[in-house]
Amino acid sequence: MSHFTNILRYAKPYKSYAIGHVISNVFFALFGTLSFVALKPMLDVIFDKEKIVPKVKPTYTGLDKLGEYLGDFLNYEMHQFTGGDKSKALMFTIGLIVVMFLLKNLFGYLANYFLVFLRNGVIRDIRNKVYRKTIELPLSYLSDQKKGDILARVTGDVQDLQYSFLSVLELLVREPLTIIFTIIAMVYISPKLTLFVFIFIPIMGFVISRIGKSLKRKSDKVQREQGMFLSTLEETLTGLRIIKGFSAEDKFTEKFQESTSRFYRFSNKLMNRQNLASPASEFLGICMISVILWYGGNLVLSDNNNLALDGSQFLIYMGLAYNILTPAKAISRGLYNIKKGGAAAERIQEIVDTPNPLKDKPNAKTKDDFNSEIVFDNISFKYQDEYVLKNFSLTIPKGKTVALVGQSGSGKSTVANLITRFYDVNEGEILIDGDNITDLTTSSLRKQLGIVTQDAILFNDSIKNNLKLGNEHATDEDVIESLKVANAWEFVKDLEGVLDYNIGDAGGKLSGGQKQRLSIARAVLKSPPIMILDEATSALDTESERLVQVALENMMKNRTSIVIAHRLSTIQNADEIVVLSKGEIVEQGKHDALIAKKGTYHKLVEMQSIG
Repeated sequence: MSHFTNILRYAKPYKSYAIGHVISNVFFALFGTLSFVALKPMLDVIFDKEKIVPKVKPTYTGLDKLGEYLGDFLNYEMHQFTGGDKSKALMFTIGLIVVMFLLKNLFGYLANYFLVFLRNGVIRDIRNKVYRKTIELPLSYLSDQKKGDILARVTGDVQDLQYSFLSVLELLVREPLTIIFTIIAMVYISPKLTLFVFIFIPIMGFVISRIGKSLKRKSDKVQREQGMFLSTLEETLTGLRIIKGFSAEDKFTEKFQESTSRFYRFSNKLMNRQNLASPASEFLGICMISVILWYGGNLVLSDNNNLALDGSQFLIYMGLAYNILTPAKAISRGLYNIKKGGAAAERIQEIVDTPNPLKDKPNAKTKDDFNSEIVFDNISFKYQDEYVLKNFSLTIPKGKTVALVGQSGSGKSTVANLITRFYDVNEGEILIDGDNITDLTTSSLRKQLGIVTQDAILFNDSIKNNLKLGNEHATDEDVIESLKVANAWEFVKDLEGVLDYNIGDAGGKLSGGQKQRLSIARAVLKSPPIMILDEATSALDTESERLVQVALENMMKNRTSIVIAHRLSTIQNADEIVVLSKGEIVEQGKHDALIAKKGTYHKLVEMQSIG
């Protein structure tokens, strides 16, 4: 139930709808019971039963006499209206029944009306919460998760909540009150007969709990398997070109079908167990009705005036007893749904409750500008067990370009991940203008940084919207200017729609060089004082590299730049080149000086020249 309580916390902003829902359900349950009780005067007229009519209007004397008061009041009003005419009395009671059912259904509609806003609002807020938390969590968390599993939690698991936990909101007031009001009326009509109802309630509860015991476990298997085949689908769509190129369609199809077959088996077991709820509760209800028919029938036939029931009372009692079955079945289904929804709620809370190690400190400072230098002060870092950076120290003055070079795995890209605070250092500290970056708000830190990565990450949107990601207030003229700086305007101006041209999924309508130049233009438009270029030209052909290199040189003018380079020809003009090997600095200096040393840098340049 703790997960149920956690989910209900999201209902707080919608308490006005919850109050309307509760009040409507109270009246729904009340008029639902009264609609059966109102049948009694009609049955009395039909069975030609004479009633003693009060000569004066009855007065209310207390809750213990409420039933007697309502009966006398109804008889008095009916006699006043009909003047003793049985035909008019029949019309009066029929009209009364119609009004009761009208009010019952009106309040039933209002209860559902309020519930729509309550339930959909809660679902929206849960989805938003999970999405926001997913974005806030560090890259280290997301790299350990399957994307498809996260998709399953945001879509399938939240949907399960809508039709499991949140459907129970409807049952919290309506069904229990319907049962309570009905039992009150049944006790008033025949206390002894009502005892038989209570004998069956524990039996029904025991059977229902036995059936629903394994629902949570089975539901958890279904939801996890859904995450598996969604992950396979996501990987297939992302890597379709490789799958086709290696003729691996059958392998991935087999993997997907194995997952959906497991999902099929788990779903069958879950649904069949769930489907057992309704017939089991209905059968137990009919057993209860049968006992009432037997015992109540004997009371009707009894000659003992203290125990006997008249025919109209017995029929009303049977109607009330059957009226309990519907809410009882609904409650049993609700209990199953809570079991089923528990697994979904647990998986959702798992994301929501995941601690964020990169969360801003309570007193974090906001940094609005960059004035002097970046200092890496003896930092060490490891992703898992082995350190990928060891005792790394480097000072980058404002306006200078520093290049990081070295073989794959030497720790170059890790430096970019640390200064952008995608990860935190294990030892040492990174300072900007003397401030430790962990003391700054993450958003203000990243506003000082522009990033161009090896993979040009673009979104299925227009060119303009892709570029304005870091500067939403930029004008079309600003966008065009950034495209010119990035050497991209020459091809953008010829596209249909120009700035409004949709580049497709991940920029699939453009070439690699065009995508990279757009990512450079995006960084230019943001106009940050510090640029980080992470192997921005390594995936390009020679012609594209030349165009992109010109764009990069334009962008780095008057900016502080950290260039992580694979192709060493692109960083010969850097103010300082830092050579890394196995996470440590082995050489440092300008291009010509490092070449003259005939050391590691010289070997790297020679290898690329031969290649």
